[in-house]
Amino acid sequence: MSTNKSNKPELRFKGFSDDWEQRKLSDLVDVCSGMDYKHLSIGNIPVFGTGGYMLSVDKALSYDRNAIGIGRKGTIDKPYILKAPFWTVDTLFYCIPRDEGTLNFDYDLFQCIDWKQKDESTGVPSLSKVAINDTDVMIPKTDEQKKIGYFFEELDLVITLHQHKRNKVSYVKSTFSTLFWEQRKFSDLVQIERGGSPRPIDDFITDAPNGLNWVKIGDTPTQGNYITKTTEKIRPEGLPKTREVHPGDLILSNSMSFGKPYIMGIDGCIHDGWLLIRNIYGVFDLTFLCHLLGTSQMLSQYRSLAAGSTVNNLNKELVGNTVVTIPSITEQRLLGDYLEQLDNLITLHQSEVDRLKKVKQFFLKNLFV
Repeated sequence: MSTNKSNKPELRFKGFSDDWEQRKLSDLVDVCSGMDYKHLSIGNIPVFGTGGYMLSVDKALSYDRNAIGIGRKGTIDKPYILKAPFWTVDTLFYCIPRDEGTLNFDYDLFQCIDWKQKDESTGVPSLSKVAINDTDVMIPKTDEQKKIGYFFEELDLVITLHQHKRNKVSYVKSTFSTLFWEQRKFSDLVQIERGGSPRPIDDFITDAPNGLNWVKIGDTPTQGNYITKTTEKIRPEGLPKTREVHPGDLILSNSMSFGKPYIMGIDGCIHDGWLLIRNIYGVFDLTFLCHLLGTSQMLSQYRSLAAGSTVNNLNKELVGNTVVTIPSITEQRLLGDYLEQLDNLITLHQSEVDRLKKVKQFFLKNLFV
């Protein structure tokens, strides 16, 4: 909420100027406890927990009144709207507004409250009915409540729209790995080498102009596939103990997270947390190969081949033993361009989601007292 100490928010919609009044949440909502659902049969009524939708049953705790769900134990700081009919588990409270027309405003009000400060536990975070009911809030008259609630409802709809578009494009991209072409063992098509590191590495870090770019995970871009700069360099004396990479080489994290592949846009050196993949036979279009190595089909092979090893990391033999499906180089180029366009769309929608969430936080801070 705004730090403004008056009884009015920083921002107002046109036509509203009255002071807001202090109330208890118990004046606005009825706080109810969720229940165990295991005695119920499968049906069409959604069951919600602190993580959202769980499954469907044949009975509802509320058939005709929408409510605000908030965690009672575990996750207690992310309220969300429950559309009737619904059932909630016993780790979730559902709070039914006394005035059904102010549901959206009450939900926004819940988002402005620092629920973590209401935590009364010494272990697992927990929230009580008393803590909710005794919370002091400032509210305007009903007409302004509805205006604010409608504004945030529309903003949430736009955020959800961009999230759905992002997810839809991501799904289209995921079908790429289900296409069928010629299958080959990966090590027959590329050169695979592990990076290396001179030790102790701190003795080789330098600011000198002749330093070699030292590629670390933190140098990977948040958007796009190319590494174009590094924050650190190493002295040329460290070169015999590391692995040089050049523009057009691909590098892949070999950690348990099986990182996203990247294309080098600069010369540099990689430590032993990276694998170098060099397209020495010209079999692949680089953009196509970069996308191919990040598909769910490849990730599944990594996990399957690494299973049972002492350390669940990638190595050159494991990656080399994967089977890849490859079309002609002409088709690879077309697919690479297409997948880049899909990535750009995903990035565009994600950027818009992030921007709108910041806009929402600004208004949550300034449209409330």
